[in-house]
Amino acid sequence: MLLRILALACRLLPLALANVEFDSGLEDADGLFPVTGDELVQEGGTVTLRCTVQENDNSSLQWSNPAQQTLFFDDKKALRDNRIALVFYSRHELAISISNMTLRDEGDYTCSIFTMPVRTAVAKVVVLAAPKKPEISGYIGPIAEGRTITLMCNTSGSKPLPTIRWFKGSEEMEGQTYESDPTDQRAYALSNVVNLTVWREDNGAVIKCAVNHRALQHNVYTARQRIEVHYSPIVEIRASKEVPEEGEEFMLRCHGRGNPEPSYFNWLRYNGELSERAVVRHENLSFTYLNKTDAGVYQCVAKNIIGTGARNYSLRVHDSTTSLDTDPLSQLTQSSIDHAVIGGIVAVIVFIALCLFIVLVRYLIRHKGTYLTHEAKGLDDAPDADTAIINAEVGHSSSEEKKEYFI
Repeated sequence: MLLRILALACRLLPLALANVEFDSGLEDADGLFPVTGDELVQEGGTVTLRCTVQENDNSSLQWSNPAQQTLFFDDKKALRDNRIALVFYSRHELAISISNMTLRDEGDYTCSIFTMPVRTAVAKVVVLAAPKKPEISGYIGPIAEGRTITLMCNTSGSKPLPTIRWFKGSEEMEGQTYESDPTDQRAYALSNVVNLTVWREDNGAVIKCAVNHRALQHNVYTARQRIEVHYSPIVEIRASKEVPEEGEEFMLRCHGRGNPEPSYFNWLRYNGELSERAVVRHENLSFTYLNKTDAGVYQCVAKNIIGTGARNYSLRVHDSTTSLDTDPLSQLTQSSIDHAVIGGIVAVIVFIALCLFIVLVRYLIRHKGTYLTHEAKGLDDAPDADTAIINAEVGHSSSEEKKEYFI
C-alpha cells in the first residue's frame, strides 16, 4: 500500500511542480521555504545533500535528482539506487548522500516541501573529473643536431579543462593548446604541442609534460620523454710526449667525441706526405723514431653518420742534446756546469788581456828613449881600416855632440 502511495506521489509531483515558481531558498520570509547549498564533489566521491526548514506544518520533505526523479520522500527511499542513502531525517531537515558520483550525476538537485503551494530550493552539484595521465607522442627516435621536432602531450576525461605545461629539465617551454571535442559532452580531451630545435647539449635531455587540475588538488600528472641527439664528432689530439726528441718513438692519438661514436679516422700531413716511419692504426699515428724531417702540421679527421670533425697538431722535433730535463737534481747539475763553463771563459779572456797588456808595455819601453851612435862623420869615406879606426876614435871623443833621438 505504501509503495502505491509513493508511486502516485511521484506521478503527481511533476504536475504540481509545473504550476510552482521555483525559488533559490535564500529568502525565507515565512520560515517555510527550504534552505540548501551547492556542492562540489570529485568523480567517484560522495556528496551529501541537506535541506532544512525553520517551520514545518507537518508537510513532507523530498529530494529529487536533475531528471526530476524522487530520491527520498521524507525518510522513505523512492529510487532503487544502492548509491543513495539516508543521512538524517526530521520534520525540519532531510539529508541524503549519493556515493560513487559520476559526471552524469551532475546537475540541479531539488529539495521540496509540500505546502500549499509547494516550496522548493535547488542545490547545484558540480562533479570534478580528474584528467587521465598524459602521454607524449611525436618522438620517433634519435634526431640530428639542428633539426626541429614536434611533441604533443595528450590527456582526456577531465572536467573542467586542465592546464598543460612543458619543461626541458628545469626550463619551462611554451606550447600551444588544442581542445578536442568532449567524448560525452561532459569530459574534455586536451592536447598541447611544442616545437623544439635540438643541439648536442640536448642529448639525453628529459622533456616533461605536466598536467594540473582542480581534482588533483596538490598532485600533478606528468609524462616524460628522453631524447637522443646525433651530432658530428668533436676531435681532440693527445701526444705521447710533450717535448718530442729526435731519434725517439712518438705517437699521436685522435679522440673523437660524437653521437654515434666516429667509425672512420684518417691522418693527413700538410704540405707533404707521411714519412715511411709514420704508421697509421685507426685513430693512432705512430713514429718508430723521429727525424727532423718529421716536423710539420698533421691533421686528424674523424667521421660518423652525421658529419666530419678535424683537428690539427703542430709537431716540432727537438735535438736530444737540447732537451729539457725535468729532474730538479739534473737541472741543478746542469746549472752548475753552465756556471763553470762561463767562469772558465771569463778567466781565459782575462788572461789573454793581461798578456797583451804586458807585451804592449815592453814594446813601448823598447821603442821609447835615447840611442847613441859611435860612427864618426865621414867614416864611410875612410880608404882603409886603420883610417876608419882613427876616425872612430876621433868621433868617439866628440860623441856628446853627435846624438840622435828616436821617439
